[in-house]
Amino acid sequence: MSSITGVSVADAPGPDDGHTPGEGPGEHAPSGDRAATGRRGDMIFGGLARGAGLLVVVLVALVGAFLVIQAVPAIMDDHSNFLTSQDWDVDSSPMHFGIARLLWVTVTSSVLAMLIAVPLAVCIALFLTQYAPKWLAKPGAALIDLLAAVPSIVYGLWGVFTVGQYFDPVAKVIQDVLGWCPLFAKTDTSPASTIAFVSIILAIMILPIITALTREVFAQTPQAHKDAATALGATKWEVIRTAVLPFGKPGIISASMLGLGRALGETVAVMMIVSALNGSEGWNFSIFKGGETFASKIANNAGEFDNPSKTGAFIAAGLVLFILTFVVNAIARVVIERRKAFTE
Repeated sequence: MSSITGVSVADAPGPDDGHTPGEGPGEHAPSGDRAATGRRGDMIFGGLARGAGLLVVVLVALVGAFLVIQAVPAIMDDHSNFLTSQDWDVDSSPMHFGIARLLWVTVTSSVLAMLIAVPLAVCIALFLTQYAPKWLAKPGAALIDLLAAVPSIVYGLWGVFTVGQYFDPVAKVIQDVLGWCPLFAKTDTSPASTIAFVSIILAIMILPIITALTREVFAQTPQAHKDAATALGATKWEVIRTAVLPFGKPGIISASMLGLGRALGETVAVMMIVSALNGSEGWNFSIFKGGETFASKIANNAGEFDNPSKTGAFIAAGLVLFILTFVVNAIARVVIERRKAFTE
């Protein structure tokens, strides 16, 4: 019979073989309880993830709302232009205060720090990913990550008591050579208490962050791209210039923006190093002059928040810093989203 039908007896399914239609050998339908548990777990995890994301958004919105509510009355009572005035007199009635000096010192010190830190970070990241042997690259990467965890007060103390004494001759040379430029004009402020010096300390602080992120981006460069450039006769530098750097450009920009965000909001190190100016002291645009950033201004005067109007003036300065930092980090996020490979 089996030879006539073309099916062997061994191939015919028996009545008690334990298989259901549509299932192959060794396959079992998932039990109802197990399937339900899996779906329930997915729902719980998805809900927690969405809740955490919404919580962050709500917290940021609440902080922004608090700053606006507290700052607007003080800005309305301000008898100077809040954005362009250099005065800061919140003890008198009516009050006169503006953020021109604070904005200049904050932005200038942060931009100078970026000009110093970004090229160094890119060079270090290229060395660790393209030139260094493995026995050196891994410890070097770990050391960079550890430096990113050093508290800012440590950098401030190190800058005040160790690095400051070596900066004086450097500042004098720069002032002698470039003193004709208003940005490098000579002042009576000690070189170790100036915007220029704190920019160097900020650069050292943000260098590990930018280096670590840039290194991770360079390490993701497809090997096929580098092999293709090498096959065409490119040198090591040409491979980096044509394959590694173009691939890592969005990552460099994103890392730089994140480092800039930290530099803008740094408080303790700036407060320890930069000497605050008297309200009546003349102002110029030299980086060899003292001053205060938004963060250091608020920290230096935190003990004087004795009435709502005065407190509102400082909160208004904090609102500007909040907006500035938010914009910088938003730009970094936009750049990251343009390259999904960096976020997946």
